[in-house]
Amino acid sequence: MEKLIQWFRRVPEGTPKSVILIRLMAGWVFFWEGIIKFVFVNQGVGRFTKLGIPFPELTANFVGGLEIVGGLLLIFGLFTRWICVPFIIEMIVAILSTKISMFLGTSPLPLPPVPPQIGFWAVLHEGRSDLAQILCSAFLLIVGPGAFSLDWTLFGDKKTVPSRPG
Repeated sequence: MEKLIQWFRRVPEGTPKSVILIRLMAGWVFFWEGIIKFVFVNQGVGRFTKLGIPFPELTANFVGGLEIVGGLLLIFGLFTRWICVPFIIEMIVAILSTKISMFLGTSPLPLPPVPPQIGFWAVLHEGRSDLAQILCSAFLLIVGPGAFSLDWTLFGDKKTVPSRPG
């Protein structure tokens, strides 16, 4: 168990500085999607209700809060690997709860405004952001937060100074 905890805290040496771009992109999207769940009822409680998610008010608020806090954690690179785990789970649930019914043409959610609206091509088109978020989270879980992160500042090997751009 201790080895697993150490792995989650570890900031690998030599991680490309460009990892910050993946963190910023994924964190930005999660953060604003969380805000939207509170601002627009149809994207939070209303959506969860239509999808048949249990306890939609509690669940939507939990997921929205997770996305806001977790998005900020990714942006700042704090507990990066830790927050990637619930984000991967969240995105798997999002894909399973929305894309299967879209594929089958039984989605309780409004269809996209223009074709493709149901079936294989609709799932590919509408699932692109879900796929991007799950892959970014998986990448950050595997690679770590990079040198330009609070994780590096708090847990990085201080004997190894990350190189500066220039």
